Amino acid sequence: MTGLWVCLAVLALAGAGGAVWRRRSGRVRVRGRDEGKRLGAAELGEALGERATLVQFSSAFCAPCRATRRVLGEVAGMVPGVTHVEIDAEDHLDLVRALGILKTPTVLVLDADGRVVRRATGQPRRADVIAALGEAV
Repeated sequence: MTGLWVCLAVLALAGAGGAVWRRRSGRVRVRGRDEGKRLGAAELGEALGERATLVQFSSAFCAPCRATRRVLGEVAGMVPGVTHVEIDAEDHLDLVRALGILKTPTVLVLDADGRVVRRATGQPRRADVIAALGEAV
């Protein structure tokens, strides 16, 4: 009987942990360690957007990366002066380490000067990306 209670407790904890992880994934939020970090054309391999830049770190076998690419491309197409730049994390490990990228997709929202103003891990929702752009522009 004790084994049954242990199994139920483990399942409850795993379910609660999964719910918290799922709720936080894809949320666009400010991270303290990003303050003061700035990226430019040299790091990105492309020019910054006139008003803001959406930087996506992806990997080859990342299914959510494809959906994120679509969402960010749509938002960049809707908002004038916003550029979407996709970076292969495996090809830019020095930049990944410097920015503390732990999983793909990770999206950074940069202002016109290249300062990181927001970050999202996981697939962000279109509304969250648009709201984050409001702070960058």
